[in-house]
Amino acid sequence: MKKQFIFLFVSFFSLSILSQSNRAQRLDSLFTALYEKNQFNGNVLAADKGEVIFKKSYGNASENPVVKLNTETIFELASVSKQFTAMGIVTLQKAGKLDYDDKISKYIPELDFYGDVTIRNLLNHTGGLPDYMNLFSEKWDKSKFATNEDIVKLMAEHKPDANFQPGDKFEYSNTGYALLATIIERVSEKSFAEHLAETIFKPLGMTNTFVYRSRFEPREIDNIALGYIADETGYKVRPEHYGKEIPFYYLDGIVGDGMVNSTLEDLLKWDRALYTDKLVNENDKTQIFGIAKTNDGKESGYGFGWGIGTSKTYGRIANHSGSWAGNLTFIERQVDNDKTFIILQNNDTGLNVLPQKEVRKILNNEGLGNKKTIELSAEDLKKYEGTYSNENFPIKIKFFVKDGVLMGQGEGQGAFPLDAYPNHNFKFEPATIDLTFNLEENIINFTQGGQSFVFQKDK
Repeated sequence: MKKQFIFLFVSFFSLSILSQSNRAQRLDSLFTALYEKNQFNGNVLAADKGEVIFKKSYGNASENPVVKLNTETIFELASVSKQFTAMGIVTLQKAGKLDYDDKISKYIPELDFYGDVTIRNLLNHTGGLPDYMNLFSEKWDKSKFATNEDIVKLMAEHKPDANFQPGDKFEYSNTGYALLATIIERVSEKSFAEHLAETIFKPLGMTNTFVYRSRFEPREIDNIALGYIADETGYKVRPEHYGKEIPFYYLDGIVGDGMVNSTLEDLLKWDRALYTDKLVNENDKTQIFGIAKTNDGKESGYGFGWGIGTSKTYGRIANHSGSWAGNLTFIERQVDNDKTFIILQNNDTGLNVLPQKEVRKILNNEGLGNKKTIELSAEDLKKYEGTYSNENFPIKIKFFVKDGVLMGQGEGQGAFPLDAYPNHNFKFEPATIDLTFNLEENIINFTQGGQSFVFQKDK
């Protein structure tokens, strides 16, 4: 009996090792294929119960000069930063220095005309405050850097109307998180960067995590990834290629909605700490990972700095994505199953994708399904090139071939790659775009999100 138990244990252990190896191979195949299509450039980590089963880099940290990424490279997190801003507020609440249901006017009296908006509203995106980026686009001297205090001053001066009454709706708000950073600074009497470092990063040993505004306060940082977007021809360029009067540049002094920089390993330390009481207790985590409800009782799908959902297959999920200045990021914690994956990219060219659904399935030993895509030559793909329009659709869509892939691009928008299927069918699944070309009649049957249009090729 004892020998049989040992045999079964060894067999189970061997199967576990094979399973982990298989998952690593499948993840590598996924990201290698995306990298070869210019759809991925960055770092990936996947962990099961804290054990790293996959960690790898693909591509360059810098294009000129060419510097390769490594698994310790530092990335700007974009909106993945919001979970740290939220935790910065939680630490102040735990210290008795504020309450989640305090009105924001208690700490930012300049904005008292927004009435009953609370800190909790800002944390879960139910405040209804207008977008500060639109305000700065219209009213700001773009030869100057803007800071969080400038948001307060500009809003106080122009008093833009709220989008809705607090709690009435869920509407993702960068304004809310920038104002949370202002509250952190005014309450703690320290900079946003100092407060996060002292209350989160240093206690958790996140030695390569910090707030950094690369254009507003540049400094030399070893092993950091530079963000790249695409120019009009699709080639990678730094955001500064378009001059200094673009949001990526003149809004670089603003923190809270972004600007935390980190690495794969540090973000895994963060993930592991959230399973303990090192920073927060169970009551705190109930607040952070609880789904906020609007005034009519509807669930918002958001907590404090995390998107929150529940799946029959994966249990409770907390995740967040980010996109800013050429950085495209994602972190997911499958809380009930204790599985984690982190995706950090320093390219956001329109080609780049975040394959979170595929990674989630692989991490849980699921099949990806047979997509039944087909390979077409560049010559065959050129048959589908052209600009198409529909009088009831607000923009024209241009189709062109780049690096052996058919691309679509709406006017004033980034380009997106299309997978080819039989019978002249193409799809871009992240945006649920489905296209069927009729080459004889020069039309496209276009479907997105359940709505269908017929586009005619322009002459």
